[in-house]
Amino acid sequence: MELHEAGAEIFVPDGTAEEEALARTTHMAIGCHQDDIEIMAYDGVLQCFGEPDKWLCGVTVTNGSGSPRDALYADYSDEQMMTVRRQEQKKAAYVGEYGAQVQLDFASKQVKETDKEAVIADLKALITAARPGVIYTHNLADKHDTHVSVTLRVIQALRALPAELHPEALYGCEVWRDLDWMVDEEKIAFDVAGHENLEMALLGLFDSQDCGGKRYDLATLGRRVANATYCATHDVDVTQSIIYAMDLTPLMKDGSLDIGEYVGEHISRFAADVNDRIGRMV
Repeated sequence: MELHEAGAEIFVPDGTAEEEALARTTHMAIGCHQDDIEIMAYDGVLQCFGEPDKWLCGVTVTNGSGSPRDALYADYSDEQMMTVRRQEQKKAAYVGEYGAQVQLDFASKQVKETDKEAVIADLKALITAARPGVIYTHNLADKHDTHVSVTLRVIQALRALPAELHPEALYGCEVWRDLDWMVDEEKIAFDVAGHENLEMALLGLFDSQDCGGKRYDLATLGRRVANATYCATHDVDVTQSIIYAMDLTPLMKDGSLDIGEYVGEHISRFAADVNDRIGRMV
């Protein structure tokens, strides 16, 4: 497969031929940065781990050049950080037994501004080759500009593809803003309890981030536990770990839907829920 950036790479941990590795995909996770897949799309990792007929294809869109850095990595150049983060993502793909790990190697500015069409074209090519049944990406209420840009490119790519190439579901997951605020009946709740050793191993592989001034490993585990505990006010916990997602499937299926309005309606329903509760309790 020809991708736009010279540094783009398709890594197949078990050595299967590239075309076959992509074609066996059942679940796809499209993240902005190295480690986003492991934070937001762990449900896909669990769904496929150890299952001979299920395979996760991870897609990392950006090259990691703008990463914050500290400790061991404090004096690393952008090029050195790109190399480190690429290797960390490949390690995660190997440990998580991904069917394939694609790194598109775009700079953040390209995704947000200068090369949108190239990003969309690469995503279209990958989705066409992989034909996943499920795609996980970032949620549209995320507060990181490049994360939201990646999700927009995913939606634009899917809208440009024929319906027969669409996955059954498109989910926008938690990274830079959780989704606990959504009204309960609209939350997609992924139960990701079990294989805690795998969970911790994957998050811990991104040493350049975890010791680079941000404990993403601890924060991610804490959020999942908090989601499980606080998901219901009057019921005992039914699981120890939950990841929330926003259902973006309607935006894929109906190209006439306004993306901003779709998210705005979720926010309006949250506001109405809060105001209704206050009104009933006054």
